[in-house]
Amino acid sequence: MVVDMEVEEAKENVLKLMKERDKIEAELKSMKDALDANHVGMTEPLVDPDGFPRQDIDVYQVRHARHKIICLQNDYKILMQKIEEGLHRVHELTRSEDGPSPASTNTVQEAVLSEPFLKVNLVSSGSPAELAGIRVDDLILEFGSIDSRNFRTLKDIGDLVEHSRYKTILLKIKRGYNTIVLSLIPRPWSGNGLLGCNVVPLEVVER
Repeated sequence: MVVDMEVEEAKENVLKLMKERDKIEAELKSMKDALDANHVGMTEPLVDPDGFPRQDIDVYQVRHARHKIICLQNDYKILMQKIEEGLHRVHELTRSEDGPSPASTNTVQEAVLSEPFLKVNLVSSGSPAELAGIRVDDLILEFGSIDSRNFRTLKDIGDLVEHSRYKTILLKIKRGYNTIVLSLIPRPWSGNGLLGCNVVPLEVVER
């Protein structure tokens, strides 16, 4: 009975963290929408060639959104670590029960952890991908609106990238034991394509 109570408390803690995660993701989307409304991403200059604030954008709004995105990404990384630790705790307690019922635990896990479906195998120096912080061997959990549930072929990714020129795409990435969110802005650069990185579908056996 004591173990049952501990399991429920551990699950409640994870669910509470999940709500915080959802709130941060909503704020990230809101800040991304603010950048999209100004047709800029995270890196474009806020001054014109003469050094004056650009007149074609809301400089204050863009500066605020960029700062907020950086802060939210840091908070998100810490929160996902806490969620992962919480899940491990739930599993440990569930395994210690007599006749465990994994269904509820699996429900929590599925709600928190996405399956990686792409792996980064190349990042070019000076590319938009490198500027976004993407690294070789990163596992992609979400690429904008695409995840393991609706991904079909790499053409899905290509189409999304092509329609997102100069717009921010949020990527959820698993790197080692950490899950992080990065902002990627597809755009022409000195190399080929709009990203400067290469991804390959992740086979189920590799996940």
